[in-house]
Amino acid sequence: MTYVVTDNCIRCKYTDCVEVCPVDCFYEGENFLVIHPDECIDCGVCEPECPAGAIKPDTEPGLDMWLKVNADFATQWPNITVKKDEMPEAKEMDGVEGKYEKYFSPEPGKGD
Repeated sequence: MTYVVTDNCIRCKYTDCVEVCPVDCFYEGENFLVIHPDECIDCGVCEPECPAGAIKPDTEPGLDMWLKVNADFATQWPNITVKKDEMPEAKEMDGVEGKYEKYFSPEPGKGD
């Protein structure tokens, strides 16, 4: 099992989860974070820290796509280990439907 970041992170990108991760398995895209599934130790400390509720265990039904997105982009984006400010539009974007199709950017973030 691993945890995955899902679409509600897009254009929110809170990093409270990054700050508590004991193994630094988060990677930063331009407007989204992902978890490297091979590095995640399934401790679960990140899930309750996400203000947007975007982190889920991969055992929940319907998350196959998100496991693939997390796995693919974790190998392309830089590692992030420190808390940063959320995106300016985070509060307005929290809960917006269809964020992956409308807003997802494959571009890397800055990392640490």
